[in-house]
Amino acid sequence: MFDYAAYAQRLREEIHMYPEIGYDLPKTLAVVHRELDAMGLSYTDKYCRSSVVSVINDEMKGFTIGLRADMDALPIQEEVDVPFKSRIDGQMHACGHDFHTAVLLAVAKYLVDHKDQLRCRVKLLFTPAEEYEDPGCKHMAENGVMDDVDCAVAIHVNSKAKVGEVQINDAGGTNGNSMGFKVDFYGKSAHAAAQYRGKDAILMAVDAITAMEFMVAKEVDGRKCKVLNIGSIHGGKTNNVICDHVSMFGTLRTWDDDVNDYITARLQQICENVATTCGGSADFRVVKFMPYNRNHPVMVEKLRASTAKIFGEKSIVQKPRTLGGEDFAFFSRIKPTVQFKVGVEPADATEQIAGHNGKFRIDNGGFPIAIKVFTQFVFDNMDGIDFNK
Repeated sequence: MFDYAAYAQRLREEIHMYPEIGYDLPKTLAVVHRELDAMGLSYTDKYCRSSVVSVINDEMKGFTIGLRADMDALPIQEEVDVPFKSRIDGQMHACGHDFHTAVLLAVAKYLVDHKDQLRCRVKLLFTPAEEYEDPGCKHMAENGVMDDVDCAVAIHVNSKAKVGEVQINDAGGTNGNSMGFKVDFYGKSAHAAAQYRGKDAILMAVDAITAMEFMVAKEVDGRKCKVLNIGSIHGGKTNNVICDHVSMFGTLRTWDDDVNDYITARLQQICENVATTCGGSADFRVVKFMPYNRNHPVMVEKLRASTAKIFGEKSIVQKPRTLGGEDFAFFSRIKPTVQFKVGVEPADATEQIAGHNGKFRIDNGGFPIAIKVFTQFVFDNMDGIDFNK
């Protein structure tokens, strides 16, 4: 009998050695293409550069289930000494996307191997640039990848959950709106001994940050979830010259669209007004936005039923909603979707290591669980789902 989990593990280790960023994924795409070719599946990148979309039972009419995995890595130096350690300096699969991609390939192979039992179309969605400023799912959604999909399921690992746990949160938001913004403050250079001749961009940035923090604290309902952080600020060349340019990079995380819209508008207003008051100007722009991901109530019910059927109710856990970003959200705003997480905390872990960390590791025991959740859901729901009940 073919060992689909071992197959996924081998692929994951191969992908892990060559982590790639954003849309620049030649080695990762080569692995995905090679495996789909071996399965006899055709594929396309028409929905987005560096994406891979393939359909099982493409000739069949009727119900279509989408299954999604992201493929890109992070600009992080790996600190874990394993045989398949990253071969690319400063780049690492530190969030489990290599696991996701390998699992979806194993799921595809299982479905192809059991195609005679499959009574629906399955659309495989391998997506690029989830970690990027310009996320892949956004373009794929805009280009119609979900048009012929009735529902979709996505996976993510949870390195702080034990192997055997499957996280399926209730319907509604599972994470947060994630916005990245940049601000450039422009002043006028002058010698520090004659400050009155200049316009200090550093002062503009400092005053703006203070005003932004006051705004979030005082103007937004304290019962609403929101996080503002300025993570990068650069300006000036030396100590005795008035700085004429400061660049600032920040993030805003919220759980509500109206809160996100209000704070965004006020951030721009504050930066521009502070700069004007100081005699300069400001250029505020949103450089990345991902809406929060939505779990559809019927999809939650169906996925929980499939998971309980193979692993029991005790395997299903619910974790608090996060403020993390996830570009699968662009799909969730179009069709009914659900995202589940599988526990992959290493059995020998002495401390919990979250994603986006150079010490990130996973336990291979998560592979069979992830594959079975996907495949059980497909076969349980291949004759269609009533989303109006």
